[in-house]
Amino acid sequence: MIREISASDAAAFLMLNKELDRETAYMLYEENERATTLEQQKKMITTFLKMPNSTILVAEQDGQLVGHLSVIGGSVNRKKHSAYLAVGVLRSYGNQGIGTSLFEKMENWAAHSGIKRVELTVMTHNEPAISLYKKMGFKIEGEKVCSLVVDGKSVDEYYMGKILKKTLLKEK
Repeated sequence: MIREISASDAAAFLMLNKELDRETAYMLYEENERATTLEQQKKMITTFLKMPNSTILVAEQDGQLVGHLSVIGGSVNRKKHSAYLAVGVLRSYGNQGIGTSLFEKMENWAAHSGIKRVELTVMTHNEPAISLYKKMGFKIEGEKVCSLVVDGKSVDEYYMGKILKKTLLKEK
C-alpha cells in the first residue's frame, strides 16, 4: 500500500531510513551517520505535511514501511512549482513494482499540489534506479562530476528531471 506519511509513522520512517543507509551505498547518508532523533523526525514530518508542495509517500507491507518517496517543494515563489525527490526501497522489496507505484502516486499527488516539475540526482552507476526513472519519464539533464565520495572513490551524479505540466506560463 502506498500512502501519505503521518506523524505517527516517525519511528518506523526513521528505522526505514537507517536501514536504507545500512544496506546501500546509493543513498546520501553512510551507515550510522544519520543523527536524526525521533522528535526531529516527527517535527520534519509535521512540517512537510503543512507545506502545500511537499510530502512524503510511504510504501507499507505487512505493517512495515519498506520504501518512501519524499517530495521537497521549492520555498521561494520562483521555485514553488518545482520539487526535489528522494526515493528509497529496501533491497528485499526491490523489483516488485514499489518504486513504480511510489512515482505514480507522487504524480497523482502533484497534479493537485501545483507541482509542474520534479527533479532528482542519481549516481551514474546506479543503473536500476536510472532505468526506473527513465521508465517514469525522467530525462538526464546534466552531470555533476565528482559530486560525492563513496568508499573513498569519486562518484558522479546525473541531474534528472521531468515536466509534469507543459503549460507553465503564458507566452509574452
